[in-house]
Amino acid sequence: MRKGRRTAVMSGGVALVALAAGVGAYALVDTFGRPDSPAQRPEVTAVADGEETAGPVGAEESAAAAETFLTAWAAGDPVAASAVTDDPAAAQTALRAYAEDLGIAGLTVTPGSPAVDGAVPFSVTAVVAWGEEPEQRAEWSYESALTVARGEVTGEPQVVWRPELLHPALGEGQKLETAPAGEAAPVRVLDRDGGELTAAEHPALAGILTELATRYEEHSGGTRAMAVRIADASGETVQQVQQLSEPVPGEVPTTIDPAVQRAAEAALKDTAHGALVALEPSTGAILAVVNAPADGFDTALQGSYAPGSTWKIVTAGMLIDAGLAAPGAAHPCPKFFEHGGWKFQNLNEMEIRGGTFAQSFAASCNTAFISQAPQLADDRLAQYALSAFGIGQTWNTGVPSMDGTVPVESDAQMAAQLIGQAGVRANPMVMASVSATASTGQFRQPHLVPPDFDGRSLARADGLSPQTTQSLRQLMNLTATSGTAAAAMSGLGGDIGAKTGSAEVMDQEKPNAWFTAYRGDLAVAAVVPESGHGGTVAGPLVAHVLRSAG
Repeated sequence: MRKGRRTAVMSGGVALVALAAGVGAYALVDTFGRPDSPAQRPEVTAVADGEETAGPVGAEESAAAAETFLTAWAAGDPVAASAVTDDPAAAQTALRAYAEDLGIAGLTVTPGSPAVDGAVPFSVTAVVAWGEEPEQRAEWSYESALTVARGEVTGEPQVVWRPELLHPALGEGQKLETAPAGEAAPVRVLDRDGGELTAAEHPALAGILTELATRYEEHSGGTRAMAVRIADASGETVQQVQQLSEPVPGEVPTTIDPAVQRAAEAALKDTAHGALVALEPSTGAILAVVNAPADGFDTALQGSYAPGSTWKIVTAGMLIDAGLAAPGAAHPCPKFFEHGGWKFQNLNEMEIRGGTFAQSFAASCNTAFISQAPQLADDRLAQYALSAFGIGQTWNTGVPSMDGTVPVESDAQMAAQLIGQAGVRANPMVMASVSATASTGQFRQPHLVPPDFDGRSLARADGLSPQTTQSLRQLMNLTATSGTAAAAMSGLGGDIGAKTGSAEVMDQEKPNAWFTAYRGDLAVAAVVPESGHGGTVAGPLVAHVLRSAG
């Protein structure tokens, strides 16, 4: 709000006023820039020669007092204006606030003919200004009236001071001010091609679009409409008096690819409860986000679930880097393995005799990973997830997100972490990022809003060595072509890799189904809580997106 602005009568300086018959006419004259003008403080005879200063105020007296008050008000002289009133202190305070709170850049006040009872109607045309240079301006006009009465002490005609003199709707303890109208500026959220994303076209993005519009309102370049309003003592709007300008929509860019988003929405259209994220491994850009139901919690970006066997991608990288596993090397996959006082087993007590680590990975053998727990420090997995996959850092995605957690645990809980259970937590965004990092060897932080839009810094991590990247790609490709993910990935050619997961949760009849995969420069992950096995339930959702958009 602009403060301390001088006021001025409209350009040209003259506002003619027709008075009652026999009284004549007078002008309100602009005195700004002419400090020596005798019109700056007009001398007005309040009482005609020969009349007593008692009894009702006559038309000439009313006109004269009104002229003095209105001329001084229009000229931006609250001291002179208030001196003509019956409450100079209150009038001066209110007149100063009127000019400052409204941002008055020009003021023309035109009186009408005085009534018998001392009332003098008048019209106001104010030029209101706001904003930084270059400022914006708008004209606002309205009608009001004042009353002239004889002073009880002096017997002189005085303007009766009331707040509604400044505006008919103004009450005690209230003020007029120029302020933004509405709760927020309109914001258009854009896809990566510059097209507008709307909740009507993409219901699955409704919550995210609202979040982006709120979070980036000030940064978007949008402006709210400006209006003259009446506010109470606490600053709350009592009434909007006049809208001065139209709102200007701002824009927030995103990395959403409309084609991938449509494919993701189609994949989950028959899913009652689930979530999916697709991203671009070469950049970390999030291409699609879907939650089912669309108006439910944002599981895709903020969910916190044990990722089950999809986490074996991270554990496999750690074991390979530590020299505890290699794709073609012999690796144990017994029916059971005990660690920390807990007996772990595979699904259906499966075992692979004389098999390789690649075969154990493709078949999702739990004990192949649990059996390496005795060789690992308690914090080894947490450190590796952080340095290689960026998990455990804060990801500045542009919207609220849960970026994965790997707490340091020991004994049986540490062992369970190796297969994505215990305290490990992730969501589809995190697991899509895991596939993306495995496919490229580089961690590129997932993000929904380009970082250069608001100058955010993205999280960084060391990523994988070329040898580990090659090994993980081999393991995930074998899983996608002949392992637990093969049925879902059937028919998908090219550069592909996948991993299934079925995370057991206490008191659930069915596990949470997980699936993460990549095809070329597209990585996708999905979770369907309490639904069954990942390859059967979540796998087809991911494959649909890879098939449609990959």
